Amino acid sequence: MSTEPSSAPSSTTPPVPREPVDGSASTATSGLAARLDDLRREYAALQARGLRLDLTRGKPSAEQLDLSEPLLALPGEGAHTAEDGTDTRNYGGLAGLPELRRIFAELLGVPTEQLLAQGTASLTLMYDTVVQALLFGVPGSERPWSREEQVTFVCPVPGYDRHFAICEELGIRMVTVPMTSDGPDAEAVAELVASDPSIKGLWVVPTYANPDGSVVSEAVARRLVSMPAAAPDFRIFWDNAYAVHHLTEHETKTANALQLAEEAGNPDRVLMYASTSKITFAGSGVAFFAASPTNVAWFTKHLGIRSIGPDKVNHLRHASFFGDAEGVRAHMRRHREILAPKFSAVTSILAERLGDLGVASWTNPDGGYFVSVDVAPGTASRVVQLAKEAGIALTPAGATFPYGRDPQDRNIRLAPTMPPLEEVQVAMDGVATCILLAAAEAATPV
Repeated sequence: MSTEPSSAPSSTTPPVPREPVDGSASTATSGLAARLDDLRREYAALQARGLRLDLTRGKPSAEQLDLSEPLLALPGEGAHTAEDGTDTRNYGGLAGLPELRRIFAELLGVPTEQLLAQGTASLTLMYDTVVQALLFGVPGSERPWSREEQVTFVCPVPGYDRHFAICEELGIRMVTVPMTSDGPDAEAVAELVASDPSIKGLWVVPTYANPDGSVVSEAVARRLVSMPAAAPDFRIFWDNAYAVHHLTEHETKTANALQLAEEAGNPDRVLMYASTSKITFAGSGVAFFAASPTNVAWFTKHLGIRSIGPDKVNHLRHASFFGDAEGVRAHMRRHREILAPKFSAVTSILAERLGDLGVASWTNPDGGYFVSVDVAPGTASRVVQLAKEAGIALTPAGATFPYGRDPQDRNIRLAPTMPPLEEVQVAMDGVATCILLAAAEAATPV
């Protein structure tokens, strides 16, 4: 297998524009070009403020982290024994603490015996899974993936940059399909997977996807788990990072991919991941892996070589802190009270500043950690540059596409979770100015 990434991302179809909240995401109007001088003066005033604001990554705010402060006093002196009598301070328990697995099995809709609780990061589990597949193959593989001439993953775009980074580092070719409001374009995926035996994986964030907040419908999930695959060991990497991260009172329920895959006769197709990273402490949470019994046995076999058991003390403190699945839901409603006003500020300021000018479209997510903005084609990099020079840090343009290359240079991911509400408001007003100035520059004849 080649370990070099291809020279350019491969795409079967160009990304389709997502439905705008306001505006049409078209190029800037000639009327905006006439305002170029005014917008330059407005931007100069923005620069003069000396801002130092950051909307780059979806980190919880300090106020959110404070919600989990009681964890630091748990499990309490002498309270280190699990319900089955296990001393959580000792080795063992490779699958993780049963009481914590029960809580998250209910939240994720999977059998407890098919769910592993591990260390702090689901990203680590995803990386480990891909590496294990490269070294050993997965159940159903004819050979380790590293012995294939080429390994390819399907990547919905816009998507999660860390998924793409795993593939790029490990020499896995990436092909793209568009995201829709119901998840990846299932027919585009099906066409690729049926015809190309090098395609071994598909990345999916099923609930409140990063960055556009889309939710995989049950119909799309059924199509993905049942579609014919040229590779007998094809896997869907079902990264359910935001399963309980709701921004409204409507708490979206994720399609039950493991059950649907079993019903479709492809029980080993789905590998599921989740974590408490944006529920409790981002750096001291618990990550989860769920799959068919066959896949769990495969993963555990290799896990047992590199580990003698996870941090069960941390598992116990989380189980004690939540109590049950409803405890997690109640905790996440407290998160919602902090986050919802920030997301409302993002979309309301965009609507107020840009809504009737036709220079951008954006998502209005019901959950998750991001807002996806499509600006005038060819201007996303310029918007990010202008924002940086005004003291507002944004995720690099192109980060939501494989190899960091957005073919239309239009998508920008906004992460309003970490700064205080007042800073989000200031930053978004500045971002709107940058979008307008970049669009006006692009519409002005040279």
